[in-house]
Amino acid sequence: MADAFENILGQPKVREFLRASVVAERVTQAYLFVGPAGSNKTMAAYALAQALLCPKGPRGPRGGMCGDCNRCDKVMRRKHPDVRYFAPGGANGYLVEQVREIVADTSMAPIQADRKIYILDRVDQLGASAANAFLKTLEEPADDVVLILLARTRAAVLPTIVSRCQVVPFRHIPASEAAGIVAQNTGVRPEAARVAIEACGGSITGAVAFLQAPGNERLAFRTRLFEALARLNCADDWDVIEMARGIVEASKAPLDAVRASQEAELAENADFLAKSAIRQIEARNKRQLSAKTTEYLRQTTSLVRSWLRDGLMVAVGTPELVINRDALDVLTARFSKADAGRLSRAVSKVDECEQALAYNVSPETCIDALLFDVREVLHGSGSTD
Repeated sequence: MADAFENILGQPKVREFLRASVVAERVTQAYLFVGPAGSNKTMAAYALAQALLCPKGPRGPRGGMCGDCNRCDKVMRRKHPDVRYFAPGGANGYLVEQVREIVADTSMAPIQADRKIYILDRVDQLGASAANAFLKTLEEPADDVVLILLARTRAAVLPTIVSRCQVVPFRHIPASEAAGIVAQNTGVRPEAARVAIEACGGSITGAVAFLQAPGNERLAFRTRLFEALARLNCADDWDVIEMARGIVEASKAPLDAVRASQEAELAENADFLAKSAIRQIEARNKRQLSAKTTEYLRQTTSLVRSWLRDGLMVAVGTPELVINRDALDVLTARFSKADAGRLSRAVSKVDECEQALAYNVSPETCIDALLFDVREVLHGSGSTD
């Protein structure tokens, strides 16, 4: 039988701790998973949710769940209405009103399972006011509720939150080890795995999904983006605007498939679910689309950073450190005589773009400004070729 805990790649201690907790029925109602970006906290949260919601319960010494029932499948596809994922709703973190809505939701009965799982990402961005609205629920959640909070570091989370949770530490996974894990789980060469790791901000789970996307659409997007970046030195203003528009459209293209899947699922369940349950599914679908949009935009900025970082490696005479080996010839032609300081400043423009995206500035505006900024820093205000 399958065991979703095996999907917590690169975290053997976490994997065994969670599995043992489920088998011994020592699951607490509030967890705080802490570790750096890319350490597989989100996958661990969904694996625990699957173990807790599987109708067959823990199975044998391996623990976990059956892995092949409809409920297990829905959880791991992030389609189960009783597993709710939340991220900060404001540019500066969680909004008080957002937290109050989560608290109110916890008092509602599960839709399909016998309990509900709430996964709250980046609770290091849970400010004092929002945290105060959440403390009573965190301290005394309903019997059918399990809360899994995710954060980068324990120190960044308010002590009042930490003290009410079972803290589970996740280790940093070095890039070389992460690439090896991705290669082992996808069958690609380590070089391709490292490319995917870079594109996904260090996330192993994200890198596996990147490489296994239907029709290689994420790899095709990467190729299109790199081709646009290579043309920046001879692009006029209208060219840059068109590039930005095309990049954003291509980045969001997979969302059409997500929407279609959501609509089909809703249509399938509409006849027998109560209106309140349908509203909850619609809210979950909206959150999922928002999370996917953010994920694809982050991949875009990560790929731009990766391209510029490789250009810097070429500029300083260390091409052996280039990650995007398939683009080495183009990188060498573009950056062998480039100024390393300019490339470093161009990388800082990517950081500014990501901050703007966090403030909910439109993606088109952000990518448009990023391409203009990178062109300006690297090549001056106009065409050089």
